[in-house]
Amino acid sequence: MIKLVQMDEATFQFFMSQSTSDFAEEKVKSGAWEPDNAMKQSKEAMTRFLPRGLHTEGAYLYSVVEEEGDTHVGYIWFNVTEGRLGREAFIYDIYIYEPFQGKGYGKQAMQALDEEARKMNVRKIGLHVFGQNQRAFELYKKMGYGVTDITMSKEL
Repeated sequence: MIKLVQMDEATFQFFMSQSTSDFAEEKVKSGAWEPDNAMKQSKEAMTRFLPRGLHTEGAYLYSVVEEEGDTHVGYIWFNVTEGRLGREAFIYDIYIYEPFQGKGYGKQAMQALDEEARKMNVRKIGLHVFGQNQRAFELYKKMGYGVTDITMSKEL
C-alpha cells in the first residue's frame, strides 16, 4: 500500500529538476518543441504553474510513499481550482520511479489521489497525456478517465 505525503523542500528540488527535464523531453518527442529550446520552455512553464514553488496556492505536491518500508516510489502534482461545476483538480505530473514501475504503484497513487481530492470536495479530475505514452493512457482509462478531446498530427 502507498500513501501520499506532502513534499519537503529537498524532494521538491529533485521533483523540479526531474519534472522539468521529463516535460521538455516529452514535448520534443511529440514534435511540439525544438530540442534546442525545450529546457528553457519547460523551465518557463514550471515557473508559470508553480510561481511560489512548493508554496504555490492551489498546488498540491506529494511524494508517493510505500507504507511498509516508508520508501519513496514517486511523486504526484495536481492543482485545484474553481471550475464551472465546482472544485476541479488537474494532474500536472505523476511519476513512479523506474525501479517501482509495473508493480501497481501508479494505480495506487491514482486511487490515493481520488481519496485526497474527495476530502477537498473536488468534483472532477482532469489530466493531459502525451500521445506516445500508451502505458499511461491505458492506466488512466482503467482508472475511469475518459477522452475529452484529441489533437492529432502527421509528418509530411
